[in-house]
Amino acid sequence: MPPSAGITRQLPRGRHGLSRETVVASQRERILGAMAAAMAENGYVGTSVATIIKRAGVSRETFYEQFRSREDCFEAGYQRAVEMMLARTGAARSRTGAADPQQRLDRLLRAYLDALADEPTYARLYLVEVYAVGSKAIARRVELQESFVEVIVDLLGANTSAQRFACTTLVAAISAMVTARVAAGDLDGLRGLREPILELVHRGGELFGIDTP
Repeated sequence: MPPSAGITRQLPRGRHGLSRETVVASQRERILGAMAAAMAENGYVGTSVATIIKRAGVSRETFYEQFRSREDCFEAGYQRAVEMMLARTGAARSRTGAADPQQRLDRLLRAYLDALADEPTYARLYLVEVYAVGSKAIARRVELQESFVEVIVDLLGANTSAQRFACTTLVAAISAMVTARVAAGDLDGLRGLREPILELVHRGGELFGIDTP
C-alpha cells in the first residue's frame, strides 16, 4: 500500500527525460496519496477534487486523465489498501513452522493489525470512509469481510454451522473494534487487540472449531 518514495515525489519541472509511463505513474501515486491523506483529515464528504489536486500538486486536467470522478479515485485507493492487506496477511498465512491453529491465528492477526497501524490513512479509507462513498463501496467492504470469515473458518478448522457462526461473529467483532480504533487514531490500541482476541479464541476452544488443552 505505501507507494515507493522514488515514484511519489513531485517530478521536476521542465525537461526531465522521464518516459510518459513514469510520469503518469508518478502522478497517479501522488493523487492517491493526496486523496488518502485529505480524507483522513476531512472525511470523504469533506474532501473535494480541488482539495486532492492541490495537495497532489497536479492540474485538474491531469486528475481527470487518471480518474473519472472523486469516487473513482477513492475506489482506486481502496483497491490499493486491499492489495496491501492481502499481501501482508497472505505472507503471514504462507509461513511454515506453525501447525497449531492458534499460532497461525496469531500470525494472521499480527500481520493484519500491523498493516492497518503502519498505514493509518489508507486504513481509514478501508474501514471508515468506505461507508460514506455509497452502496458499491459498501458491498465491496462486505465481500472482503466475508472472505476474511472464510480464512478464519479454514484456519481454525470450523466444520459445523455453529462453529462457522462463531467465526462470523468473531470477524464482525474484530471489524468493529479495529474500525473504532482507526477512526480514533489509536494505533497502540489497534495493535493491543491481538492478545485479547487470541485469549478469547483460546477460551472459546471448540466453539470456534479448535481443541484446547
